[in-house]
Amino acid sequence: MPVDYDVIANAIVEADTDTAVDAVKADLEILGQEGLSELDSAKAILNGGLIAGMDIISELWVQEKIFIPEVLLSAKVMHACMNLLRPILEASNEPPRGIVVIGTVKGDLHDIGQNIVSMMLRGNGFEVHNIGPNSSPEKFMDKCREVNANLVGLSALLTTTMPMQRETIKAFDEAGLLEEAAIMVGGAPVTSDWAEKIDADGYAPDAAHTVKLANLLVEDLGVEAAL
Repeated sequence: MPVDYDVIANAIVEADTDTAVDAVKADLEILGQEGLSELDSAKAILNGGLIAGMDIISELWVQEKIFIPEVLLSAKVMHACMNLLRPILEASNEPPRGIVVIGTVKGDLHDIGQNIVSMMLRGNGFEVHNIGPNSSPEKFMDKCREVNANLVGLSALLTTTMPMQRETIKAFDEAGLLEEAAIMVGGAPVTSDWAEKIDADGYAPDAAHTVKLANLLVEDLGVEAAL
């Protein structure tokens, strides 16, 4: 029986936990029988099933075809599936591609988007420290110092909280931390023009582009290439 990641993605969209969890278990077994390592199997399921499903949810939310209750139900399904994959992903002895501190800026209580980004970065080899919503500049800086982060993700889901991205970058600059960590910004109202205006190192419109941006930044291709 071939692997069908669409079963997982569709189950996430339909908020069907049992179907999604059963499909993840089945796919892990099938991929293992095909000779794929446990780690590579988990990554394939994460990207092909879980993230694909949440990308659909994100797009439906942006289009206002679904609302927060539906998003939360799908997120619960995603978390149930991640409970199966997380031990595999975290057991890897591979060195991380980079160390990321990610959170939603102070005054913004939304965290769904950055949770999806966190999962996708982890699935692509990054060590991720998610400090959650309503995070002050000091909280970001303290965590960066603690874990020696070289990437920071600042999420803002409201136009009223976008200025806090600028304030956080300013705080990093004044503390001398911009020499140690590159700053990525994102969120529904955020644009590449805004990122450039506030001197961020890069902007990503969604989770998939965040991974690409993070890879560019850790390879030190520079601000011009990242924006």
